[in-house]
Amino acid sequence: MKASYDSLDEYIADLKAAIAENDQCANHHYNLAQALLAKRDFAGAEECFLNAVRNSPRMAEAYVQLGGLCLQRGDLEGCLNYNKEASQCRPQYAVAESNIAFVYIQKGEPDKAIAHLTKALSWAPEFIQARNELATALYMKGNFEGCEEACRKILNKEPTFAPAWNNLALALFDLQRFDEAIEACEKAQEYGFEVQEGFLEELKPYRKK
Repeated sequence: MKASYDSLDEYIADLKAAIAENDQCANHHYNLAQALLAKRDFAGAEECFLNAVRNSPRMAEAYVQLGGLCLQRGDLEGCLNYNKEASQCRPQYAVAESNIAFVYIQKGEPDKAIAHLTKALSWAPEFIQARNELATALYMKGNFEGCEEACRKILNKEPTFAPAWNNLALALFDLQRFDEAIEACEKAQEYGFEVQEGFLEELKPYRKK
């Protein structure tokens, strides 16, 4: 393998040549999968990630990537199972726990999500995506104060993290702090979050003329 390449296609060709010589190198299969993802060849990438775990059954990163491909095509159970496999392969793997929680949120099971997010955040306290998922799960349970607290922890570190502003707006609205909810909603939009139209409609009566 070369130290640098002039194009992604050249890199892919070199990886394929290396695999042709030794098809048992899990890292080559994994790297080829990543390169194919960059070209949006999802089927090819999935095959390569599967080859990676066939050759290295404890390659947690490959299971996470396979879960991501499942999620992309709407296969929540596949995503869940691959991330569970990843969490078993690597102790204290916060990314896998967070992904498992995300699936449970999508399935409407916030208690299960919180259990996995608690693990993830105990291992990686600065994992912003996991903390935002926690805010979402707490909101789903009606714990609006807890949701607000989780959002503010994020925004103290990352003040432009738009999803946290959106979650904060939702929590503040349900806490009947409407002026603050409007401000948080505007921050979410300012930083690129597409706020649901239904929520914008709910805010309209509380906007000052």
